[in-house]
Amino acid sequence: MSSGAAKEPLVLTEEVGSKGVITLNRPKALNAINLDMVRIIYGAMKSWETSKSLVIVKSVGEKAFCAGGDVRAITETSNVDLAKSFFSTEYGLNALIGNYRPTYIAFIDGITMGGGVGLSVHGKYRIATERTMFAMPETAIGLFPDVGGGYFLPRLEGKLGLYLGLTGFRLKGRDVFKAGVATHYVESKNLSALEQQLLATTSSTEVENVLERFSEKRDAGVEFVLEKQRKQIDQCFGAPTVEEILKRLEQDGSEWAQSTLKLLHKMSPTSLIVTQKQLELGAKMDLKTCLRMEYRLAVHHAIDSDFKEGVRALLIDRDQKPRWQPATLAEVDPARVEKFFGPLPDGSELVYEDDAPPANKANL
Repeated sequence: MSSGAAKEPLVLTEEVGSKGVITLNRPKALNAINLDMVRIIYGAMKSWETSKSLVIVKSVGEKAFCAGGDVRAITETSNVDLAKSFFSTEYGLNALIGNYRPTYIAFIDGITMGGGVGLSVHGKYRIATERTMFAMPETAIGLFPDVGGGYFLPRLEGKLGLYLGLTGFRLKGRDVFKAGVATHYVESKNLSALEQQLLATTSSTEVENVLERFSEKRDAGVEFVLEKQRKQIDQCFGAPTVEEILKRLEQDGSEWAQSTLKLLHKMSPTSLIVTQKQLELGAKMDLKTCLRMEYRLAVHHAIDSDFKEGVRALLIDRDQKPRWQPATLAEVDPARVEKFFGPLPDGSELVYEDDAPPANKANL
C-alpha cells in the first residue's frame, strides 16, 4: 500500500451528457475557495461553454456551500501580486457566471458568504435550503462586498442591499429566498432528487418546470425576517452619506435602530464609506464594468487599507478588537476614498479573456 493517501481534489468536475456538475470539495475549510480552485472552476466552465446546456455547482458537506475566499493567504503574505492574481481570476469567473450561455444553477446549501456569493448570485438560478446562511460580512474585515456585490446588492428591493452590505446581516433559510438573493427554496433532503431531474431535462422550459415543482412559493411559510423593518431600512439607509445613515438611525431610536448602530460602529469606518459609494456607482453599471471597479478597489485594499488588520482581528488572532485607521467616520479622508476608486499604481486593470489581445490571455 502507498504510504500516503492520494490528496482529494479540491474541485470535482463531472460531465453527464450535455450537462456539467462542479462540486466544491474542501469541506473542512467550509469550501472556501483559493486561487487553484477558482482556476479549476473557470477552466471547466470555459471548456463547457459551447458544449453544455446546463451546469450545476454544488458542494460537499452539510455546513457550507462556500464560506468565502481565502483572504488569509492574501493578507498574511502581504503579496500584492498574489492579491492581483486571486482577484483578477475570481472576478473573471464572476463575470463568466453572469454572462454564461449554459443555464447555471447553484445549490447554495449551507454557509454562503463572500466568494461563495460570487459563485452563485450572478447565475440564472440559486437554490436555497433550510441550511443556507447568506452574508456579505466584508466591512467587518476592512474590505467591501466584492465579487460583484456592487452590482447585485443595489438591485435588491429598496435599500435592503445597502443594509446587508454595510451591516453584514445574516439571512438564513427561507429568508435568503424571500430577500430575492435565491431564486428558489428547496428542502435539503430533496436536493439529490432535484439534481437528478435537472440532469434529465431536455429544454430550458423543462428546467423551469422542475425547479417550480420542487420549490416553495415565495409567500409561503413565515414572514420575511426583516419585513417589519422594511420601511425603516429604506428610510435610514436611503440617506446620501454613511454619517447621515447613522443620524437617521439615532433619530429612529427603536430597538432595531439601536442594535444596527451598535453593529455599524464595529465596522471599519473607511470600509463603510467605500461600500456606500461602491453600491451607488454599481447600481448604474453592468456586471463587467462593476467588477473592473471592484478590482481597483480590491488591489488598493491589498496595498493599504484596514483589510489586513480586520483579517488579523477576526480570523487570525480572533481577539475581535480591530484597530481601524482611522477609527471614526469623521476622520476618513475623502481624497483617500477617491483614491480607492482610481487607477492602480502600475496602471493595470481587470482584463477579461474575451476582450483581451492574445498576448494577455494568460492573465486569466
